[in-house]
Amino acid sequence: MTAPLLILASASPRRYELLTQIGVPCRVETADVDESPLADETPEALVLRLAQQKAQAVWQRLAATPDGLPLPVLGADTLGLLDGELLLKPRDFADAQALLRRMSGCWHTIFTAVALVTATGTSVVLNRNAVKFRSVSDAEILAYWRTGEPCDKAGAYAIQGRGAVFVERLEGSYSGVMGLPLFETAQLLAAAGIKTM
Repeated sequence: MTAPLLILASASPRRYELLTQIGVPCRVETADVDESPLADETPEALVLRLAQQKAQAVWQRLAATPDGLPLPVLGADTLGLLDGELLLKPRDFADAQALLRRMSGCWHTIFTAVALVTATGTSVVLNRNAVKFRSVSDAEILAYWRTGEPCDKAGAYAIQGRGAVFVERLEGSYSGVMGLPLFETAQLLAAAGIKTM
């Protein structure tokens, strides 16, 4: 088994798979941080802060162990925005239905921030994407809900899953919408001496 090159401060299987895709073996160590927005905090500032806090929390926890300083720690956070409102995970079917109806035929924004903590400091980048949904019928929303996919997804859809059929257009990074923009991530890693591929 290949030794990990970094620690991924996320339980997201998609982020793990994306790192594996670019040849970066990693170990998962989840971070427990309060994700509540601060007063008057913009979505961009929120997602940047959360990515950084997740990576720093794991770094500090592992640095305090007898093993000494850990491998570099990568943290990420993703937020969606529609008409100035955050796209959250749906509470139930009615919530998902209302959300997907609002998204139908409209553009929304996906922000993903990536933070890398090393012994020399913290670097953080922001990725911004615009996603347009085609018109989605109530019957399609119900059928999609019954697949179980939207239940735990912010915005009630997964672009890497069945929800992809609703995406008419994407301006930006597909991997960024999934939760880890590979272009920006590879740049952060390269600056820290971690090779991809």
